[in-house]
Amino acid sequence: MIVDERMSCFIQSLDTGNAPYLEDIYREAVKDGVPVIRRETQMFLRTFLGMMRPERILEVGTAVGFSTLLFCEYSSPGSHITTIENYEPRISRAVRNFKISGKEEQITLLCGDASDILGTLKGSFDLIFMDAAKAQYVTWLPDVLRLLTDGGVLLSDNVLQEGDIIESHFLVERRQRTIYKRMREYLFKITHDPLLTTTVLPVGDGLSISVKRVQDLTKQRNR
Repeated sequence: MIVDERMSCFIQSLDTGNAPYLEDIYREAVKDGVPVIRRETQMFLRTFLGMMRPERILEVGTAVGFSTLLFCEYSSPGSHITTIENYEPRISRAVRNFKISGKEEQITLLCGDASDILGTLKGSFDLIFMDAAKAQYVTWLPDVLRLLTDGGVLLSDNVLQEGDIIESHFLVERRQRTIYKRMREYLFKITHDPLLTTTVLPVGDGLSISVKRVQDLTKQRNR
């Protein structure tokens, strides 16, 4: 728990919820132990999407499609979401949920390892959401930055690891130390990369927001 539990419960008590079909998918995922974005993160994303109105979205980590559909529901009506998932049982559930929602036309589901797929993608995205294998965030970063349009936003979920990220290496469970080390490396890179302006928020399990700077300011002013 990053934020005091009482405060977290209070914030969640203010939540008005998602569209009914999203609530059904969320409850089913929680019941089955499928990792989905937390309530506070959902609240943040709904507001953020309403402000940003992205049209081209890339999601790394589909799971059962809950966050994918949240993007569909609360982004621009003409938005399109490309999402990547590697775990077959979750892929089949995501496909089912996309059909139930009636939003299949807004979604392109790419099945396979993100490490293989990201390097093959072309074009650019207004918003990229990282929510897959945490130890791989730093590995995927070069392709993610290549795909992110100037002025685009990179959102990375679960970056504070239940608060373990601030602990000494020796206090972290041995099986979690590789993730711990790579996540600290990732956070350093996105906060020190000259291409990015980044902040880290104690929302859910930690959410970083990185804006890619316009690289050619002279060219941008002359348009």
